[in-house]
Amino acid sequence: MPGTGGGGTKPPVDPPVTSVDYLSLAKETRNFIINNLLTSNFSYRANTTTHANNCYEWYNVSQIYADAALIAAGDASQLTYMNRTFQFMENFWDKADLRGGYFASVNLNGTGAAGDKYVDDNGLTGMVYLEAYEVTSGADKAAYLAKAKACADWLINSGLWDSTYGGGFWWNTSKPDKPTQSNGVAMQLFAKLYTLTGETTYRDWAIKVNDWLRTNMYDSASGLYIWKIDGGGTGTKHYEKFTYDNAVILEADILLGEAIKDPSYLAKAQAIGNAMNAVLWNAQYKGYIFNTDPTQTRVNPAWCGWGSQGMMRLYEQDKNEKWLTYARNNIDALNKATRNADSKAYYFFAGFAGNDRAPEIEGVDQAWMQRIQAMMAKYTNK
Repeated sequence: MPGTGGGGTKPPVDPPVTSVDYLSLAKETRNFIINNLLTSNFSYRANTTTHANNCYEWYNVSQIYADAALIAAGDASQLTYMNRTFQFMENFWDKADLRGGYFASVNLNGTGAAGDKYVDDNGLTGMVYLEAYEVTSGADKAAYLAKAKACADWLINSGLWDSTYGGGFWWNTSKPDKPTQSNGVAMQLFAKLYTLTGETTYRDWAIKVNDWLRTNMYDSASGLYIWKIDGGGTGTKHYEKFTYDNAVILEADILLGEAIKDPSYLAKAQAIGNAMNAVLWNAQYKGYIFNTDPTQTRVNPAWCGWGSQGMMRLYEQDKNEKWLTYARNNIDALNKATRNADSKAYYFFAGFAGNDRAPEIEGVDQAWMQRIQAMMAKYTNK
């Protein structure tokens, strides 16, 4: 046999197995954001097309979330951007109301804050600040925690939790419906704040929100949570299952279990993860669908990408590699479906095969792809 004795030819060497460099992808996405969406005020344009002069709360804080992930992955250059955008966020805060709360939008220069305030926006903002809290120090760290508490306190005092349908937060101050995701991010924030502060009000609210979600929004047949309950006196339940709704609840269960030291909540989160991978997973393209509506055949980077964060949160808890495989495959599927190979930008919606791409380049989609790729780099960029 060749190669077994002196003078024989050596067997061919297989090329080294290459893996995706997720950190480089995250930085490429960040460069697109800096060059196309960032303003001199450290705000971010909503998109590059129809809303290039608008600035949205949850888009801005999603970018802070993304920058926090890059900082955690070792890129300290994002710290200034993150902190300056945090300072800009004061322009969204309702200073005319003693309860505060963030409005949903302002102009690029920070003027013009008005309109509705959203439970999901404020809950997510609080969670973002708690992650920024983890990667900062000193006065910055204290400021992030204080503002996260202010977000939670606005939720508690906003009047948007009431007895309609037995409880639950309305989506926003217009009270159109009570969605799973709004309540889920609120539950996350309350649970994590209780862990950090020991203030029992936050624990009690986390448990109250969880009890309402489990009673009203959990669908035992699928093992997943439904979309929402309509307001306006109808009480109609919408049974579509969304990837991001269930990723939010999965993480909320993990956080509540940690907060009250009850391991049964990790089992609940694992069950949601398994149900997501049975119901919300496209086996052909190896990625999460947007929702179970059969007419909805496209994917979105932010809402579908949330599934990867959920799977990574499970992996952090139990070190089961299957979660990481789903998270990684989903990122890869979104890169194939929605990423422009030349500009490095992500389209708002597209089919899994990269067809039917929507023209909008939304800031929130860039932020979430930056985030989940930076998170994945922790496990794949050794």
